[in-house]
Amino acid sequence: MKLIVSEGNPHGIKVLAAAGLWAGGADIQRLQQEEKVVPFLAQPKLPALQLDNGNFLFIPNAICSYFFLSSGKEQSDLSNQWMEWEAAELQPASIAALYAHVVQGKKREEALQSIQKSLHHLDQSLAKTKSTYLLNGSLSVADVVVWASVYPLYTDLSSLPEDLTHFKNWFTNISQLEECQKAAESIVRGQGASAFKLYLQKSPAPLLPSEKTACNEEDDTAPQALSEEDIAAAAEAWSKGLADAPRPRKPQHPILPVDGDKNIMITSALPYVNNVPHLGNIIGSVLSADVFARYCRLRNWNTLYLCGTDEYGTATETKAMEEGLTPQQICDKYNAIHTAIYQWFNISFDYFGRTTTQQQTTIAQDIFNRLLQRDFLLTDTVEQLRCEKCERFLADRFVEGICPFCKYDEARGDQCDKCGKLINAVELKSPQCKVCKETPVIKSSKHLFLDLPKLEERLQKWLDKTLSAGDWTSNARYITRSWIRDGLKPRCITRDLKWGTPVPLDGFTDKVFYVWFDAPIGYISIVANYTNQWEKWWKNPQQVQLYNFMAKDNVPFHSVIFPACLLGAEDNYTVVNHLIATEYLNYEDGKFSKSRGVGVFGDMAQETGIPADIWRFYLLYVRPEGQDSAFSWSDLMLKNNSELLNNLGNFVNRAGMFVHKFFNGCVPEMELLSEDKRLVAQVAAELHQYNQLLEKVRIRDALRCILNISRHGNQYIQVNEPWKCIKGTKEEQKRAGTVTGVAVNMAALLSVMLQPYMPTVAGTIQEQLLVPHEANVLTDLFCCVLQSGHQIGAVSPLFQKLENDQIESLRKRFGGGQLNGDNPEIQVKAQSKVPAPSVDPITDSLEKVKRLQLDVEKQGNHVRDLKSKKAEKSVIDGEVQKLLTLKKELALAEGKSPDPPAQKSKKKK
Repeated sequence: MKLIVSEGNPHGIKVLAAAGLWAGGADIQRLQQEEKVVPFLAQPKLPALQLDNGNFLFIPNAICSYFFLSSGKEQSDLSNQWMEWEAAELQPASIAALYAHVVQGKKREEALQSIQKSLHHLDQSLAKTKSTYLLNGSLSVADVVVWASVYPLYTDLSSLPEDLTHFKNWFTNISQLEECQKAAESIVRGQGASAFKLYLQKSPAPLLPSEKTACNEEDDTAPQALSEEDIAAAAEAWSKGLADAPRPRKPQHPILPVDGDKNIMITSALPYVNNVPHLGNIIGSVLSADVFARYCRLRNWNTLYLCGTDEYGTATETKAMEEGLTPQQICDKYNAIHTAIYQWFNISFDYFGRTTTQQQTTIAQDIFNRLLQRDFLLTDTVEQLRCEKCERFLADRFVEGICPFCKYDEARGDQCDKCGKLINAVELKSPQCKVCKETPVIKSSKHLFLDLPKLEERLQKWLDKTLSAGDWTSNARYITRSWIRDGLKPRCITRDLKWGTPVPLDGFTDKVFYVWFDAPIGYISIVANYTNQWEKWWKNPQQVQLYNFMAKDNVPFHSVIFPACLLGAEDNYTVVNHLIATEYLNYEDGKFSKSRGVGVFGDMAQETGIPADIWRFYLLYVRPEGQDSAFSWSDLMLKNNSELLNNLGNFVNRAGMFVHKFFNGCVPEMELLSEDKRLVAQVAAELHQYNQLLEKVRIRDALRCILNISRHGNQYIQVNEPWKCIKGTKEEQKRAGTVTGVAVNMAALLSVMLQPYMPTVAGTIQEQLLVPHEANVLTDLFCCVLQSGHQIGAVSPLFQKLENDQIESLRKRFGGGQLNGDNPEIQVKAQSKVPAPSVDPITDSLEKVKRLQLDVEKQGNHVRDLKSKKAEKSVIDGEVQKLLTLKKELALAEGKSPDPPAQKSKKKK
């Protein structure tokens, strides 16, 4: 492999240091900045790494990660988070500071102001690790990347800030590593910060695009350089306003496919009814699908989004035993819990159903009979694990042991989470019943199997066509192909249980369908419960595009088993076109665990006092798209305070306040200059990229486009200073009007783009700016929707700062040890004849009402106290918002409407 770097390029420091540390054999070539690396690229792309297969890596962080991983080391989630922070936050701030100092000639202290916040964050984080390095262990790739980002500003170690002790010690330690010293000296060459002057002068802009994270490669959706034609076209589209814009689709009930329309059916994996979903479950399916569904509606596509609880199987039976209820009562109870959680997270299902319905039985049995008639089912006697102590055959998820393939010691009875291979429970080494921990015995039982080998040819033909045309995530493609590559085997579709869909075949009437045959059919039966015209969605593959959302462990059942059943039924079923799978979201440094009280679960998020939209934003910001990611309280606080409060919220609030303060609440006249037209074109380019990314269901990357627009807006306001112009000449006042008008229209566009991610915040912005309903359709055009003379409403801050004390308190609360344990897989004493005591829902509800009444009273007194002391308005507004949230919670607990009654306007006499 060959590493190519250019003189004076600050990014060269990190890749050279990484090469020295972890890729000693790399061939290093040095070029002038203007030299092209790859002939077909219009712009130079340095540094670059040419791999042995001829491909190139151009992203510096990706090159560093490649060296690190190639040396046999493992890159942790925390390391990935640091590198993403460096790419999104630290690097743009460093380049801006370097540019201000070296090119603009600002004093060093003044130039470094833009990076102080990042350095303080580094110092505080290093103080917490109490380690020489960022990850509380050995040197990581994150240490090198972050160090190299800051190094150009501190080539002289004596200039390091004395007050940031932990940062100073860490920086000095990295700087003294031989490989890092050599890398820095080869770029700086004794010239200090001036070594980077030529690079900065020739770069297109002082700020690097924050959306380019460490994991991105060359991307066909990346924004291109703006041409004069682009700018002219954007300006023309702006001037037309909503004149040629399409109007929002009028809702129809029920939603049915329409001839000639783009008909989108979206499913998110059906959650097990026996537990409470945690944040990883929510981002892995329902929230990701919700973003895409909301986006599709904004594009005026005919969209149906459905989900429901998966209610059959051993897990439900066991939970019922634990709580002393019947399986149906458990399903009713937890279906209501799931429904309430998704309502709070503002998940916009068109229909949320369940699988314990007559439609489920009818459709599942029909598909079964069609497979039976076409000879796609086999009968065989199988050996199963039976727990003599629990007196039952063990369902796959209730037996655990050592994987026969990779030796992972927590493999389940159906699949190993580590290697992903399918397992028959009897193949497990050292199996244990997860309920009582006893060793089960092997017993024989007669079962029915889906003949997957017989269906393999038609499945392969369908996959070849679908994978070439549909948007499948890379992990979904890999998992599916590995299943096919390893060869398909007959798959058992029945179980020795009572709680499930009955098998309609003589000799098997004492059995039920296995959950992974039965559960996906729930997608069909849920639509059948929504409308008796369900076949227009499910037997209409020519007109319907089907999107499945799930975590990666669900992939084979949606990409192989369920499609095989539908293809084998030969009834013109709609089969998945686009399979969207996430990796796993972990909690801090470990996994979510209800039994150990580790992590935030859906019913707990509301109790934190953090609004649902903040949860939505952060989960989508760290969505595990390409690799596992982790929820971090510190990072949640950082993203809320920097991206939402200081970036997005600051821009929208300033734009609206300027209209009120300078123009009496009316959007002023606008006369666009060339710089305004360029900004309009930049925003249009971000909008175009946003659409491209979301069409490919790259949800996390598309969110960056929203934040980029608000960054453009903040910079635009800062450079043009309308608060000064408004006090000047008539021309300057006109300039203030143009800047304010463009800015408030950017805020209006953001209110539309934000709807899939933060629907409540988006609605608030639209209420404040009185954005016309007709603007709520997304195209690639950035139009002036708030014309001159448009009256806006009252403007107030959108976000509240999260304080460190608040976050530390929540970290401790959800860090484990505060719960007694309620995991049915571990806690249930299945053999006991006395059912476990259940919580009285009436008593529990009354106690919650009393607690909330006290909280409302206490918060009300606090607000009155602040008002009497004439505290700052922003502080009072924040506490009033908390009071209103508590009142809504109280209303819900009392069974009342959470919305306050309409108030009559008070006229002054």
